[in-house]
Amino acid sequence: MATKRDYYEVLGVSNGATEDDIRRAFRKLARQYHPDVNREKDAEERFKEINEAYEVLSDPEKRRSYDHFGHRFGQDGPAGFGGPSDFSGFGGIEDIFDAFFGGRVRTGTRRTARGSDLRHDLTLTFEEAVFGVQKTIEIQRPEPCGRCAGRRTEPGTQPTRCPVCGGSGELRRAQQTVFGQFVNVMACDRCQGEGRVITTPCSECRGQGYVHGKRQLTVDIPGGVDEQHTVRYQGEGLPGYHGGPPGDLYIVLSIQSHSVFKRQGTDILYDLDINVAQAALGEEIEVPTVDGKSTRVKIPAGTQSGRTIRLRGQGAPHLGRAARGDQVVNIRVVVPQQLSEHQRNLFRELARSFSSPGPEQHGPDKDRGFFDRVKDALGGDGATG
Repeated sequence: MATKRDYYEVLGVSNGATEDDIRRAFRKLARQYHPDVNREKDAEERFKEINEAYEVLSDPEKRRSYDHFGHRFGQDGPAGFGGPSDFSGFGGIEDIFDAFFGGRVRTGTRRTARGSDLRHDLTLTFEEAVFGVQKTIEIQRPEPCGRCAGRRTEPGTQPTRCPVCGGSGELRRAQQTVFGQFVNVMACDRCQGEGRVITTPCSECRGQGYVHGKRQLTVDIPGGVDEQHTVRYQGEGLPGYHGGPPGDLYIVLSIQSHSVFKRQGTDILYDLDINVAQAALGEEIEVPTVDGKSTRVKIPAGTQSGRTIRLRGQGAPHLGRAARGDQVVNIRVVVPQQLSEHQRNLFRELARSFSSPGPEQHGPDKDRGFFDRVKDALGGDGATG
């Protein structure tokens, strides 16, 4: 074809078609134009065009490039992606067999597979979560067998050629259909596609190549992590299958509670109890910080319970940054429940020194003042007797 048609037009789908839409369109056209089914003159050329369009649009990366550059992203086919193929290509021929027979053609060699991921739960102290820590953990996972070095055979012996497939790793089965004869190539069941079998398995790992073991790993936990934060270590999971890449290790963190501090994002919360005199007169009070030091906080005269004071930059760090949150000091004015007689007399005298509020201040919607609560604690209106 002199001029390439738009791939979306070839498959009869819109630019916004989903992967399922593209797959369905391909299957329908593949059945219609397969050369063993359609004897028209241009069927083979049309089938190649359909297959080429599907190879590009079924791959997210290729499709993105095509959407940006059109056919300019390759000469006579997708540049860098292998170009069009005659009834082949990743996904194409498998989908043809899927369409005709309801199953996928299998490759002749045993496929590798990525190893499974591992999870390790790690508990940190409050301070370790705030400032970060380096920990040595121990994980249980399969390790290469020390006797056979993962080769699975007893030292001094070698695998032998598979007697079923003759060492090819493949079994070919012909299938006669209304469209003609198809050859289904699959991995050999005896050797699982390797072409060789272990006749003398390693006595230690029993031919598995791995043994159960323990591995110590030093991990760096960054400052600022919080409850259920996950740290990923690539390649530290279970070994891959038949040479595939290993999985990853995910460390899931839990944080111990602190005796005086609480955490709210990057803010450290601290409750400061003061007495009524300190609240009324004001005072400078020393409070602890999460750094293990202390700092003086000025309590203004007339401070009410629930007031907060922020200590800037004394909280937890933002994850991955040097900046820190604040320490929030929450003031709680504690009304005494037990008083000596002398203290009671002082409070009674203090209560009499305040003018009584007018009737308009005693409505149900008015807030009760601090000294109203003091009177309640004294058991009356402050009168002696």
